[in-house]
Amino acid sequence: MKLRIRLFGVVLAALFCGAFAQAVTVGEKAPGFSLTDVEGKTHSLKDYEGKVVVLEWTNHGCPYVSKFYRSGKMQEFQGIAAGKDVVWLSICSSAEGKQGHMSSSEWRQANARKGVKASAVLLDEMGKVGKAYGARATPHMFVIDDKGVLAYDGAIDSIPSTSPADIDRAENYVLAAVDALLEGRPVEKSKVRPYGCGIKWAR
Repeated sequence: MKLRIRLFGVVLAALFCGAFAQAVTVGEKAPGFSLTDVEGKTHSLKDYEGKVVVLEWTNHGCPYVSKFYRSGKMQEFQGIAAGKDVVWLSICSSAEGKQGHMSSSEWRQANARKGVKASAVLLDEMGKVGKAYGARATPHMFVIDDKGVLAYDGAIDSIPSTSPADIDRAENYVLAAVDALLEGRPVEKSKVRPYGCGIKWAR
């Protein structure tokens, strides 16, 4: 009986993971959401209708995220996006007590220390938005077009390593998707397997 219960649990977990992985589909409307940023301001996806939006799932305790921030490259990408009037929202779905979770004041200090240039850093402690998007890793990236349709879902670039030396020689899928949308072209690579650390969900 115990074995049957365990097997049933494994099957349910597999079904859940399968459904979770298909939470959002490129070419369809991106899930709407409202989250509070580290300054206490609420941001809704609908606030940015008419603009291209980048969503970056983040966790500064993750070495895959750290490589981009230690080298200043994520901040550079955020600045490039801002210069093109693109909204860049960093989202942390780490639950309280888990790696990557910080209080609002700790986030503000970290953002200032690292020179973060995201439009806002949003807190998703219960993981509802992360799960709605099927976010699987940090950094997992999504790009939404100016009509609110998901145009890109996946890795930030083509080299899944923790070495900053790999960043400049990698193909940056996110900036390529942004440029394609702004220029009215199809996104050539719209779905790429994400890499990084697993998200530290609330239980």
